[in-house]
Amino acid sequence: ALLRDRGLTPLELGALQSAGDTAGPSRSARLRTMELTLATRQLASLLLARLPLERALSSVAEQAERRAVRERFAAIRSDVVAGQTLSQALEKYPRDFPEVYRALVAAGEQSGDLGLVMSRLADYVEARSNLSQKVILAFTYPIIVTLVAITVIIAMLTYVVPQVVGVFEETQQELPGLTVGMIALSDFVRDYGLWMLVALVLGLVGFRLAMRSPTARLAFHARLLDFPVIGRLVRGMNTARFASTLGILTSAGVPLIRALEAGARTLSNDALKFNVEDAISRVREGAPLARALGAGKQFPPMLVHMIASGEATGDLSEMLERAATTLSMETERRALALTSILEPLLILVMGIIVLLIVLAVMLPIIEINQLVA
Repeated sequence: ALLRDRGLTPLELGALQSAGDTAGPSRSARLRTMELTLATRQLASLLLARLPLERALSSVAEQAERRAVRERFAAIRSDVVAGQTLSQALEKYPRDFPEVYRALVAAGEQSGDLGLVMSRLADYVEARSNLSQKVILAFTYPIIVTLVAITVIIAMLTYVVPQVVGVFEETQQELPGLTVGMIALSDFVRDYGLWMLVALVLGLVGFRLAMRSPTARLAFHARLLDFPVIGRLVRGMNTARFASTLGILTSAGVPLIRALEAGARTLSNDALKFNVEDAISRVREGAPLARALGAGKQFPPMLVHMIASGEATGDLSEMLERAATTLSMETERRALALTSILEPLLILVMGIIVLLIVLAVMLPIIEINQLVA
């Protein structure tokens, strides 16, 4: 496009980098969530200002900070200038622009109001990433505390306890039961700790290999949803994402079957995904969406009831968006409540374990002092 604008004709083409050179960006360089959100918001603002699509894409490419983002939108602009629609140009990069993104862009092109649809799409991308980030950040501190606690305990068992035991062995005194148990635990960790680590790594590798089987993965995901705390969080996050996707697609005029197919691809839990795929078959046969989703008994009853209300009133998209907002707030509240309990509980457990180790070390010293006195 730049050569055409300058009236130049290429006489020879050559590769800028070799295939093995990974220093520069390539087609595999993926857009980050924040980059996609910012680019979508910029594109929506430019289109709402009645700027032509080709110039809007050029502006987004020029304002991008990372080279991979600039190249991605420059390539999309070239395809648009060549005569393709924006949704067709985005189909070349499914890793960067998921199906729901492309479906909404196609719906905006068909309705003739691409700017408004892009604005709603930017809101959708932001809301989808915010929920995941809030849940991840809520569990970051407990995970760090747990790792630090495990490291401190292992260090004390493998270094501190053996050093003190050597002193006790020289005195040949009878050790308290707590100290004897701690010495046995220390010997076990030193003798078999490496093998336990190897077994843990092998177990994780075996689990990942087992999850490649669709049957095993479906069974595990179904059991995961039944867990008291984790299951609710997984179900809530997936359901909120699915309801939000379905709501924005139906409000943009995307057919229900296609919206359900796109929504199913946003689910990370195979049990919920299987429920949606079964619902798609039932909807094709003429069943209402609420009854079709409720048949699998995997989605929360609140979502099913709100969908039924939306179908009865003829405003399905609004009810889906309300359900998505409610589910997102409930999931965030549960995650914050869980972490507020986990943080002091982890500190308490770590303190008790460290106290037991200190007592196991100090009790023989106290007995020696009493004998000397």
